[in-house]
Amino acid sequence: MSIMEYNGGSVVAMVGKNCVAIASDLRLGNQALTVATNFTKVFPVTDRIYLGLPGLASDVATLRERFRYRVNMYTIKEEREIEPETFAHLVSSTLYEKRFGPYFIEPVIAGITSPSRGSKPFIAAADLIGCLNFAKDFVVCGTASSKLFGVAEGLWEPDLEPEELFETISQTLLNAVDRDAYSGWGAVVHIVTPDKVITRTLKARMD
Repeated sequence: MSIMEYNGGSVVAMVGKNCVAIASDLRLGNQALTVATNFTKVFPVTDRIYLGLPGLASDVATLRERFRYRVNMYTIKEEREIEPETFAHLVSSTLYEKRFGPYFIEPVIAGITSPSRGSKPFIAAADLIGCLNFAKDFVVCGTASSKLFGVAEGLWEPDLEPEELFETISQTLLNAVDRDAYSGWGAVVHIVTPDKVITRTLKARMD
């Protein structure tokens, strides 16, 4: 088994019409043994940016604090809120610094640019040494990524409204994790729009 699959978990992000969605399952496992069913992998970075961290649970906790520190330092120095694309490059450089003994995390970034930049949706993903993948439709990471790709390809459409995007990302995640033994046990979905963030917790199969 790969160390990336040791604790399980999956994250998916999608672009809609002037909105983005990011969702993750809630399982924390020790290989096939389920340890907790309330382990969230998606964290707010700013009011407009969310970060998903699927991978090794200890590195999830480490990187969450590391990114919080770096974003706070950026805000103090620059005297403005960080943009999603800038944050993606910050994530990339943080991971690449440790490329010879990497964090076992494949981050997913989703956010809306500031009003001065047109409030455009932005999503990106990276591998464990920080190679960025910018996408116009969706990005997936985690143990159920191959299943997420298949379902997302079938369900995603351009210019989805926030409620339609919620339905699409929810169905994508729930149907994909049902086919993966290391993900599941509920999900949390964040829909980010220019004026608000909607967070919903979903019930899923408990087996």
